[in-house]
Amino acid sequence: MVPWGIAALMLLLPLIAMRFTDDVVWDVTDFAIFGAMLFGACGVYDLTTRMTGSGAYRAAIGIAVVATFILIWINLAVGIIGSEENPANLMYAGVLAIGLFGALIVRFQPLGMAGALAATALAQALVGMIVLVTGSGSAEPGSPGATMFLNGFFTALWFTSAWLFRKAARE
Repeated sequence: MVPWGIAALMLLLPLIAMRFTDDVVWDVTDFAIFGAMLFGACGVYDLTTRMTGSGAYRAAIGIAVVATFILIWINLAVGIIGSEENPANLMYAGVLAIGLFGALIVRFQPLGMAGALAATALAQALVGMIVLVTGSGSAEPGSPGATMFLNGFFTALWFTSAWLFRKAARE
């Protein structure tokens, strides 16, 4: 129940913020998309953690779900590479596809998930390298550093999840 409660609170935060500041302006579509993302994240976490009693497996799923959620949210809201309208941001859909298809292929088994998440981490790092080499993150002032930081952050999350899945496979 804790993830669902946190999700409900997160959905209320923009509504509360809109009462106190003009900097937060959400419409029905924004709330619907955010709500659908929260519902999806909580649903995936809930379903997959019921498959095992392993704490390492649950933590690995939690990290992967949170990383996926944040990656999608940032891309929809402001974009990671330049603005949200920069087509280079579509590379992150490829990163997520690698993780999703990898998870489906290995049927969510811990050792296979370790490999799938390691591949996801490498894809994330590759996107960072592409941005660095092509300079595609320089559409806005200060964004190349932020883009590289975010790619490193997500790469670390994917590798951490892979490590926890490997640990779960040994239990």
